[in-house]
Amino acid sequence: VNRIAMWSGPRNISTALMRSFENRPDCVVSDEPFYSHYLHKTGIDHPMRDEVIESGNTDWDSIAIELTGPIPKGKLIWYQKHMAQHNLPGCDLGWVQKLTNCILIRHPKDVMLSYLEKYEIDSEDQLGYNQQLDLFKLLTDLDIPLLVIDAADILINPGVMLRLICEKLGIPFFEEMLSWPAGIRANDGIWGKHWYGSVEVSTGFQPYIQKSGNLQPEYQDMYYACLESYKELYSHRIQRGIEL
Repeated sequence: VNRIAMWSGPRNISTALMRSFENRPDCVVSDEPFYSHYLHKTGIDHPMRDEVIESGNTDWDSIAIELTGPIPKGKLIWYQKHMAQHNLPGCDLGWVQKLTNCILIRHPKDVMLSYLEKYEIDSEDQLGYNQQLDLFKLLTDLDIPLLVIDAADILINPGVMLRLICEKLGIPFFEEMLSWPAGIRANDGIWGKHWYGSVEVSTGFQPYIQKSGNLQPEYQDMYYACLESYKELYSHRIQRGIEL
């Protein structure tokens, strides 16, 4: 394993997991390298849209070439935090065959309640479940192994799950993965000012707490569509997690 692609959706523990891997002595990380491309192509008006686009590369093919190229800073492992919803229709995903792919899932009720605290939801495509399932099917059809990881499993028992993830990836586990210094990182995307408030003050994984509250009726159809994709992926998770 040299390059790990961790495919998450929004409002997951993706940034905390990036912190965990970044704290390894043998690892360099990248934070959502396709975000600028995604905003540039879709026209979606995310917070800090212009700054995000200006801060990154908007050319899909050149980003993919870079992500499959030499590992930066002389490290052994390149951990790439990706958002599945950034995989837009028509974008070539052939390059992912050169990486070890993981899909990080979280129950859609928790995701949607958290997302709505930060931004509006107009389409299930914003949440990444369809794109995660598409990626799962693409790799499975090619007989390329991948890991499906449920966020709740990590939060319930970080030590056990991180050891399991490392074992499945064929890399050593480091105790440093369980805690990290608070604060921002040079590798954080510029959008962290809007999205990363909780992880910036964190020093480790927070205990699992299911989100309280209920989704408004207008989100029910979207929720059940996401839930269907989530359940299929959840059935392939590497350790038993919360019951549906």
